[in-house]
Amino acid sequence: MLDFLGKTVAKLFGSKAEKDLKDVVPYVALINAEYAKLAGLTDDQLRGRTQEVRQQIDQQLADLDGRIAGLQQQLDSQPNLDIARKEQIFDQIDALEKQRNKDLEVALTAVLPQAFAIVKETARRYAQNGRLVVTATEMDYSYAASHPNVTFEGDQAIWSNKWLAAGAEITWDMVHYDVQLIGGVVLHQGKIAEMATGEGKTLVSTLPAFLNALGGRGVHLVTVNDYLAKRDSEWNAPLFEFHGLTVDCIDKHQPNT
Repeated sequence: MLDFLGKTVAKLFGSKAEKDLKDVVPYVALINAEYAKLAGLTDDQLRGRTQEVRQQIDQQLADLDGRIAGLQQQLDSQPNLDIARKEQIFDQIDALEKQRNKDLEVALTAVLPQAFAIVKETARRYAQNGRLVVTATEMDYSYAASHPNVTFEGDQAIWSNKWLAAGAEITWDMVHYDVQLIGGVVLHQGKIAEMATGEGKTLVSTLPAFLNALGGRGVHLVTVNDYLAKRDSEWNAPLFEFHGLTVDCIDKHQPNT
């Protein structure tokens, strides 16, 4: 009887998953609209779009960051402050940090379509063009010192779509489908995205990771074992590193180091 009632209610009002999907699907159109705008950009301009999105986020947080920095400066410049005053300042910082987290969420949601589109377009260029070519910067030279997938011709840095992951050379050939865009939005919202084998969970993770990294506070991805953590961090890394983000894997380091 209860099972029958449950099914009847679901038919009348829809399941939780259906409601969640209805809220997420509009993002796909927004992301793909931004994605279409990127096709005509040079690789340098594509890289520049990341900096523009970062600046949008920074501008929305500038006031709070300034206030937090000012309070921190008080603590650093006055080491002999009495304990009561220090606690008062720490409480103020904690309150501002909580507000910053809320404002950061608003800022990230606002730029989500742009950020996801940048990742998708970067993936497409690696897959279809075989490389990305940009005016070489200090970042490119520094990166190339330990990564053979970046070479130079004159003043240009060439990012190849072939690199090492878990000791084996891979060729990047993936571009995000709509179902993966949906998965990325769901993860960014702090929800669980259940996906079958082969639906591209590893590729999905690049989207919210990139978006949240633009907030400047770092991102941690957790996977099921040490091997996958190491492999996937190397597999996806050039999507991020091309745009100036750094990638590492905790399992490559000794505990407590």
